[in-house]
Amino acid sequence: MEDLIKALQIFLKYKNSDYPTNCSHDQLSIMDIDKSDVSENDKIELDRLGFFWSESEECFISFKYGSA
Repeated sequence: MEDLIKALQIFLKYKNSDYPTNCSHDQLSIMDIDKSDVSENDKIELDRLGFFWSESEECFISFKYGSA
């Protein structure tokens, strides 16, 4: 849980959306934040925390936290 909270705090630096996530089978997606807005250091930390940019989904996703 701690890693998820840390990742969400990083995303919060870039946008505070009313509906920031989407969860589908085994995938948690972070909506409304573009990869070009996120610093390289934060991308590295997000990767360590289980999130990466998906070109096909056009958002940050994680298979670590999403489960159906």
